[in-house]
Amino acid sequence: MLKIAYHPIYKHPLPEGHRFPMIKYELLPQQLLHEGTCSEENFFEPSIPDDKYILAAHDERYYRDLVGLELSKSAVRKIGFPLSDALVTRERIIADGTIKGCAFALEHGIAMNIAGGTHHAYSNRGEAFCMLNDHAIGARYLLDNHLASNILIVDLDVHQGNGTAEIFQTDRSVFTFSMHGKGNYPFKKEVSNLDIPLEKGTTDKEYLSILKKTLPALLEKVSPQFIFYLCGVDVLETDKLGTLAMTLEGCRERDRFVLQTCHDANIPVQCSMGGGYSPDIKTIVEAHANTFRLAQDIYA
Repeated sequence: MLKIAYHPIYKHPLPEGHRFPMIKYELLPQQLLHEGTCSEENFFEPSIPDDKYILAAHDERYYRDLVGLELSKSAVRKIGFPLSDALVTRERIIADGTIKGCAFALEHGIAMNIAGGTHHAYSNRGEAFCMLNDHAIGARYLLDNHLASNILIVDLDVHQGNGTAEIFQTDRSVFTFSMHGKGNYPFKKEVSNLDIPLEKGTTDKEYLSILKKTLPALLEKVSPQFIFYLCGVDVLETDKLGTLAMTLEGCRERDRFVLQTCHDANIPVQCSMGGGYSPDIKTIVEAHANTFRLAQDIYA
């Protein structure tokens, strides 16, 4: 059964006019339930995880300052959200959704998080709406508990997974792959194990051609025992913070190919949603919902 992490705290109140579309975290599960793609049985509610899981991926001083709301003003500005206890609790609960998702993926082949994909969180700082790197935390959970010894992170958000690359820069048990807009934030990129920067205006045809050549070759090369998939929908041509020119159909085919490849290779996969900043919230929700629809079809 497909298990999906969701908690009401995911929809965090923000100042009016804030560019982050927090409402999607409320609308997406409602849409999946309304259309019958999912039932209440598919969802589970994460909680605050043991600090040891977070500290396996993050610097203790940074984490203590974050939880204690003692970050500097410049550090908070880089995160982009007003810092509060509720916000930090939300981030910890999102991380737990991915941790628990790892166990469900090992059991069922796949698990998903309505939120997550916080790949701009470094080991010692937060950036761009990311404070704790849920995929890094999940990967360390698997490694430390001897549930996997070789992990592949597939990051297809339009923005490079700079924090993820930094956290695993010296860890040979985690292979980081990021395919992203060349001209997008972050403007100073980190070095992943494999980076594929895409030119502005890259279309469905170009994007999918590169992905379909790259991912099977990576599975052959890396032989991962577990895959984390960051399926950001900010690759869409309508996205305010993206530079690519993908359609909803192209984004759907991207997800279909990744999930089908994981399924056919019998490699467990945990999916976190990542970014999406199209002006019409319906576009964002539809693009994310496609990922869940495909997961139900492929892993039925």
